[in-house]
Amino acid sequence: MFRGTFTALVTPFRDGDIDVSALEDLIEKQIAAGITGIVAIGTTGESPTLSHDEREQVIRVAVAKANKRCLVLAGTGSNATQHAIDDTKLAEKLGVDAALLVAPYYNKPSQEGLRGSSGQRMPQHRIDQGSER
Repeated sequence: MFRGTFTALVTPFRDGDIDVSALEDLIEKQIAAGITGIVAIGTTGESPTLSHDEREQVIRVAVAKANKRCLVLAGTGSNATQHAIDDTKLAEKLGVDAALLVAPYYNKPSQEGLRGSSGQRMPQHRIDQGSER
């Protein structure tokens, strides 16, 4: 299990594109404040609306800017199991410390369906899924 404080970052935009400079400033301010970790594409609401390329860009910037000075989690949950699998594989490849997964939203799966969804994606990845820190 993780310990400490993690900030779910907003994804700043300017003129329709991700504002990389503003995102880097947000990350730097969190690190300077002594945060344990940051969550890129977390629970701030924009995750379902980002394109695949934007998701990759946000994760890439977060990992590079944090540069091992804090933990980096990436929100990879989706209501589509295959999208969650693909996004988790990408996040792992980009160097995150852990993935933030959610139960499929809007779909209303049964308990068996929930177990099947997480069972399909969780064992396939080597990134941390909740060890003690």
